[in-house]
Amino acid sequence: MLTLSPGGFKDRLSRSLQNRYAAYILFIIIMLIKLVLMHYNLQVKNIDMNPVDYIIAIGSLILVSFWTFWLPMRGRLSALMLLNLILTGIIYADLVFYRYFEDFITVPILMQAGQVGSLGESIRSLIHWRDLFFFIDWIVLVPLTVSLFFRKRRVRGYMEGPIFGTTSRRKVAVRRFITGTIALLLGFVLTFVPIKKISKTWAVGLFESNWWNVTLYNVTGLIGFHGYDIYRYAKDHLGLQPVLDQEEVDQNRKWFDKQAELSTTNATFGKYQGSNVIMIQVEAFMNFIVNQTINGQEITPNFNKLINESMYYSNFYHQTALGRTSDADFVTQSSLLPLPAGSVFTRYPLHEYDTIPTILKEHGYAANVYHSYDSSFWNRHTVYKEMNYDRYYSKKDFEQDEMIGWSVSDESFFKQSLNMMKDVPEPFYSFLITLTSHHPYALPKERQQLDTGEFQGTMFGDYLQSMHYVDQALGKFVEQMKTQGLWDSSILIIYGDHDNSIKDKAMYEQFMDRPLNDLDMEQIMNQVPLLIHLPDGGSAGVYPEAAGMMNTAPTIYHLLGISPEPYYLMGDSLLGDQKRLIPLRSRVFSDNEVFYIPAETGSFENGTCYNLSTRQPTDINACRQGHEETNKLLKISDQVITYDLLKQYKASPRDKK
Repeated sequence: MLTLSPGGFKDRLSRSLQNRYAAYILFIIIMLIKLVLMHYNLQVKNIDMNPVDYIIAIGSLILVSFWTFWLPMRGRLSALMLLNLILTGIIYADLVFYRYFEDFITVPILMQAGQVGSLGESIRSLIHWRDLFFFIDWIVLVPLTVSLFFRKRRVRGYMEGPIFGTTSRRKVAVRRFITGTIALLLGFVLTFVPIKKISKTWAVGLFESNWWNVTLYNVTGLIGFHGYDIYRYAKDHLGLQPVLDQEEVDQNRKWFDKQAELSTTNATFGKYQGSNVIMIQVEAFMNFIVNQTINGQEITPNFNKLINESMYYSNFYHQTALGRTSDADFVTQSSLLPLPAGSVFTRYPLHEYDTIPTILKEHGYAANVYHSYDSSFWNRHTVYKEMNYDRYYSKKDFEQDEMIGWSVSDESFFKQSLNMMKDVPEPFYSFLITLTSHHPYALPKERQQLDTGEFQGTMFGDYLQSMHYVDQALGKFVEQMKTQGLWDSSILIIYGDHDNSIKDKAMYEQFMDRPLNDLDMEQIMNQVPLLIHLPDGGSAGVYPEAAGMMNTAPTIYHLLGISPEPYYLMGDSLLGDQKRLIPLRSRVFSDNEVFYIPAETGSFENGTCYNLSTRQPTDINACRQGHEETNKLLKISDQVITYDLLKQYKASPRDKK
């Protein structure tokens, strides 16, 4: 431990302590450096720290630390060191979280903190050696603070001398109070005045719509973002709960009524009534690897073969947000959209939704879900009960015979799941969630059969290797379905749940051997494959129209002959002829004509509208209507989830057909 030796250092320290502001100014400077360091490590496109951002950052630091002026010097030094430890932890946790999710930690995410401990290797892969710079000041400041706190008061100066001797306690208390109050007012002005000005110019409506946490951060800074997030959570969940205006409740219901009326039927409606439905959600399965080769090898040969006898949607968007896998699960099952922060599974698990298992059980189906992981992960054990599944087969139900990554290998998982289905009465709905291809995609060497060439040793190469293995497992699953007599009596649906969290554009350009623009990257990162194999191989072909996860459930109902009219669904059947817009939580949207990429500032005019025919930017006004519709859909879905509107609507249900 650092100690205070007699002599020169003692005298210098004594003189430093005569200045009651030195430690505080040092704290502000150090924490500002860490905030700036974090910002440039984020590498957020089109967001740079300008002078106003520095002012807001300093103001925010003052707001969280002004009260230390009300403490005696020893208490102040200890409090400032404690704040340093806490704020550094928050800054670094946000940085690591952003590297994976491209977002910041929020209170709802903290409610899912149990998930973090299970990320294991994923978290380790997100930690860089240069991150040590965030903690380098601790080497000096921690032992120095401890030493100052416990040493005897021998230094004449601010900690003793005239202040503790001749100056009255009352004067000292008044001076501390005035200094702290001035700091509070200064922090308030430096923080809220510029934020107020910004919120009335380019960020107008931001705090009402909360369209993106990154945009909030761009306005408020990191500390301000967390302060606002705590306020937002407290407003929504503590004390008296807000009530949605009845006019909006009624308007939302009318929207759903109109959506149900627009649903169309054709020759495929009800053609596969009574068929089993087996749906597989494949971890991190992205569309860009489909029908691709590397060094002469197909990456997904079995999936490619299935395409020839199935319906394959080549422009299918995953529509997930921070809930990732749980969002994919929720959106496909409920035909609603994910929340802007956190997961529906953990925030509103007991609210009412029209989900596939609930609806199919109303029509005589058994419904089971299979996922070889802890049943409490993403709060699944609660959610699946509310979704009305007959049984959730979790980790405890699977023999842990071949472990890869998080759980049993996908090959073993598929085999065991199909064996469990033997005892389920038909018709049944089986939902399977895979795990082997989870970040960071570490596959045992004996399972690596793909020559990744120049990508060997990179996470991108590991991802390709992992997906090649998963494809092999899918091929064996199909063969086992045929052996078990399920192939000709079941609708098989396979889709990817979300992207692979690898954002390095250079890797994708190298893989595809061509330069990529922003449109290319947005589609690569947001598109996953959707394959629907029908019992007779009917309607096979490649379907290039825009589609999304919210269309999955309505498509299943269409094939089984279940009318959507009694239910509240945001999507429509992919077999209908409605003009379709696919909104993403980031407010990206796509239809068959344009693709809109929003600006980080949140301003519509600052975004980019692409013509999908030319794949080049076009007049921004070509995307205006779609942008407004996207905002409307996200708002309706958020209100349905947050205010539990389906419970109100079902009190006076529509007539079933």
